[in-house]
Amino acid sequence: MITTVFLRRNVILMGVAAALFIATLVSAAENCADIKSLDAKGSELQLFIENDMLAHTDRYYTNGIKFGVGVPGDTLAELFCNSAKKVLAPFSNEEDRLHFGWFIGQNLYTPKVITIAAPQPNDRPWAAWSYLGAVGQRVNADSSKLDTVEIDLGMVGPPALGDQVQTTWHRLIGASQPQGWDNQIPAEPAVLVSYLHKERFKLGTDFFEVVPHGGVTLGNVFTLARAGGIARFGMNMTGFGPDTIEPGGAMLQNTHNAADPDSRKKLEVYGFVGFDGRLVARNIFLDGTVFRDSPSVSKRDYVHDISIGASFRYRALRISLTRIMRSEEFYTAAGGGGSQTFDSLNLGVEF
Repeated sequence: MITTVFLRRNVILMGVAAALFIATLVSAAENCADIKSLDAKGSELQLFIENDMLAHTDRYYTNGIKFGVGVPGDTLAELFCNSAKKVLAPFSNEEDRLHFGWFIGQNLYTPKVITIAAPQPNDRPWAAWSYLGAVGQRVNADSSKLDTVEIDLGMVGPPALGDQVQTTWHRLIGASQPQGWDNQIPAEPAVLVSYLHKERFKLGTDFFEVVPHGGVTLGNVFTLARAGGIARFGMNMTGFGPDTIEPGGAMLQNTHNAADPDSRKKLEVYGFVGFDGRLVARNIFLDGTVFRDSPSVSKRDYVHDISIGASFRYRALRISLTRIMRSEEFYTAAGGGGSQTFDSLNLGVEF
């Protein structure tokens, strides 16, 4: 009886909330532009896939995927009319350009040997997390500075479906079946807030740029500070360079195209090398969960990535491939975990 009353009350509350939301939209629509006038220029679809298959390993950070959509701030304002314009106003001046995006993602982590069913206390814990996220980005008037804020909400542990995804994928490609997912870290809500700043500097020519970055991530999944950058060389370079799935990365590659899309060249190609150093206060996939007993190892407080890759875009289609060489992230009583190499593929449609 109590459960029935509780459910009925929540249904009523949700109905009232929905009615208020619809009423707000109707009220705002009185002062809105015609929705048919919306322009897709500056919007995008982005898919990131990270895997260690090409490096011929199947361990540690073994797979990641992230899919999202981004829209310019003025398009968001058109969709939500005057209400959105008032919300966006405090976050930028008239010269800045805003972009917003939403995405879904999943990361998988395993020990070095995945065919052992028993617990492996002297190796990296089995772990996964799945999440929904939102990102906001601000580009200054001359497209030389980029600020990114990302918020991720999700779950680690069995609800992240790491067992099901890896087992199914290995069955499809005929790879060894993972046996140890029963030993993964337990379920826990996952929350992250990340900030990253980037700047572009041309070094005497339009064919060579450096793009340094710095930022912080706070949450029960990761808490860290990071700094680094890339050097890139090529033709018709736009944006701030490729990113990986790392929280706070430039998920929205198309921020540069929002202000003057007709000025962008049809062909863009460049190569790059990069470095990212991180001081890590917390990594849930090594330290274990906060609220429950969990498998864990001793993490390295400093970790760095060295990357090399290339990006190619023709009209609206972009493909970027990055190889990442990561330093050792943890150690145990049996010794260190060793370094890791994996690849990051970014496929984008930039309208």
